[in-house]
This record gives sequence, structure tokens and C-alpha cells, in this order.
Amino acid sequence: MTFRVAISGLNSAQTDLSVTANNIANSSTTGFKQSRAQFAELFSVSSTGVSSLASGNGVRVTDIAQQFKQGNIDFTDNSLDLAISGNGFFVLSDNGATAYSRAGAFRVDRSGYVVNAANQRLQIFPPNSQGGFNTGALSDLRLTSGESPPAATANVRVVANLPGNARPPQLSPFDPSDPDTYNHSTAMTVYDSLGSAHTATFYFAKSSTANAWEQRMYVDGSAVGEPQTLLYSASGTLTSPENGSVVFPPFDPGNGAAPLNVAVDLGASTQYGSAFSVSAITQDGYTTGRLIGIDTESSGVVQARFTNGRSIALGMVALAQFPNPNGLQQLGDTTWAETFASGQALRGSAGSAGLGLIQSGALEASNVDVTEQLVGMITAQRNFQANAKMISTADAITQSIINIR
Repeated sequence: MTFRVAISGLNSAQTDLSVTANNIANSSTTGFKQSRAQFAELFSVSSTGVSSLASGNGVRVTDIAQQFKQGNIDFTDNSLDLAISGNGFFVLSDNGATAYSRAGAFRVDRSGYVVNAANQRLQIFPPNSQGGFNTGALSDLRLTSGESPPAATANVRVVANLPGNARPPQLSPFDPSDPDTYNHSTAMTVYDSLGSAHTATFYFAKSSTANAWEQRMYVDGSAVGEPQTLLYSASGTLTSPENGSVVFPPFDPGNGAAPLNVAVDLGASTQYGSAFSVSAITQDGYTTGRLIGIDTESSGVVQARFTNGRSIALGMVALAQFPNPNGLQQLGDTTWAETFASGQALRGSAGSAGLGLIQSGALEASNVDVTEQLVGMITAQRNFQANAKMISTADAITQSIINIR
């Protein structure tokens, strides 16, 4: 009996050492969660429920429990590296099978899919037509390889001050090449439906009528429609047109693009003082753009950035949590699978329903404390040696008994 009890102690100490060795070996593994060996005593129990041997039958390993406490967040220079600060797991697709992981070292494969080292694809909630995300469905995160399409300029906003003491131009008729035929001008870039850039110039000429100005628009040196009249009040605010919007007729850029239809918002323009100034001039068109980067917000929204200044939401990173994470089945490569013991996965977005936030350009380090593991290794080693000594002692006693004559 003593031999059997001591052997159970040896086996348990060996298991403890193996668990400790695995923890130490993975102390630098991204997203790794350390394990802990748990033990329970053994007793022989009769049919009446009474222990048949008060001294016990040894020890057994009841569980190797994973410890899902948070690991340190290490920052990197890779925008595709993601870390979860708080609860939750990344949802991965492994050829259709679902896996879960805390390791967020992702890259792009040759087809544009965001994958980990095991080629498991990161899952997202896809965008919907209302500008949100369909949290009831999952799809692979794939980076677009095409260009961002252009958009023609439709609205221009000019915030300018026209001098109240201005006099009408010295010469007439108007000639854009002769600054003596107008008072002031400003220019900006506008875009047609093909994304081609054009220079739009706005000319302002003081009218002989009090508080009245004429505005002209030229695109690439060609006039767009007739002059438009601007009227200001005695206090310097725009009174006509009433909504502050000057609409010019369509202009054909002559390159096969659709005609430009531009409305110029001058509602914030004024007629104060004696100095001409332009404090803001904006337009809503843009040219084509190439993908230059990926940004992931703390909520998990993945934005693709393009050279034309546009950002497109590709989706929202899906996270999952479980009623009992310790019940997850380890698959290797720091991934887990759902089991009956873990409970069903509860999916959601970062920062909601108890899920953690996502940190872009960072990785979660292993939660192994090497110092703690080394202390545990010494303890397990002592336990192993003590049980081995017990076997040696029992063997000596047995030999003594055998040698009695």
C-alpha cells in the first residue's frame, strides 16, 4: 500500500512539473494563458460510504485549470496587431470551423484576408446599408485591393469677408486676366465624376449698387454661367440669395466626365471693414485613392484609409466570451474551441456586455510569471524527491521484514 501511495505522489508531482515546464516554455508566447495543476486526496470508500482505510490511498490530479487573467499589453509598430484589454476572445474561422484566441498577431494573406500564423481568418460583423454593422452575422475580414472610387464636387463652402469700403473696378468689361476688372479672387481644386482635378476660381467685383457684389466662377479658365449677385445688409451680413447658396449651371469638363453641378455656399460670408480675407474654403469632391493603411478603433471598427483622404469601414471585429472559459478545449497555437462545459459563445462588439476594448498596434503577452513558476518548480521537485524517498524507505522496511528469521 505504501508503494502505491508514494507512486501516486510521484505521478502527481511529475504532472505538476510538466505543467510548470509548459508554462515556462510559453512565457514569451503571445496570448498564452498559464495552467495550474489541481490535486485531490484518494480514499477507499465501501458500499456504506465509510472509508475503509483512514490513512488514505494517495493523491490524484483532478484538473489542469487554465488561468485566464490579463497579460501585459506590448505595443508594436504593426497596425494589424490587436490586443484585447479585458474579457473576450477573437473569433477565427479555420476552414469553416470556429476557433477562439487571445493572440492578435495578424497579417494579410495573398487573397487579402486577415489571418494569423495558422491561416485562420479573423471574423468581423459586416457593415450594413444603414451605416452600422450586422451583429447577427460573421464574415472574414478582407482588405480591399481596389481603388477608392472618386466623387464629383457638388458643394463648395466659402467663408470670406468682402471689404465694405470697396469701390467698383476701374475697368470693364470683366476680364479674368486683368485684375483691374475685378476686386478680389480666390481659387480651389474641384473634381469631376472621373476624379480628375480642375481649378475653380471665384471672382468678386463690387457693384455700383450699395452693398452689392457680382460673383463669377471660372473652371480651368472657362466661365461657368453668368455673374451672380450678392447683396449684404447694412450690418454686413448676406441677405441675397436668402439661403446663402449660389447655384451655377452645369459645366462640361470636356474629358468624358459628367457635367459639374456646383452649388457655392456663401451664407457665412460678410462685408466688414476694409480687408479682403478668406478664412475657409472647402468642397466635398475627391479623386481616386489607393489603400495606404488600416486603423482599428477601440470599439473594433476596422477602417481602411486611402490616399484621397477617404476612410471606409470594412467591418467590426467580433469578440466572444463564455460562461465558463475554463471549460474551453485547447487546440494548440493559443486557440480554443467551444465545448459543452464552456457554455455557448456569447458574441458582441468590444466594450459592450462585459467585453474588453481592442488596442490596435499591440499584442497581449503571456500571463506567465516566471518567478512564480520557478518557485512552483522547486516545490514540485521537493514533492517528487519526498515521494521517491518514501518508496526507498518502504523498500528498506520490506527488506528488513523479509530478512527476519
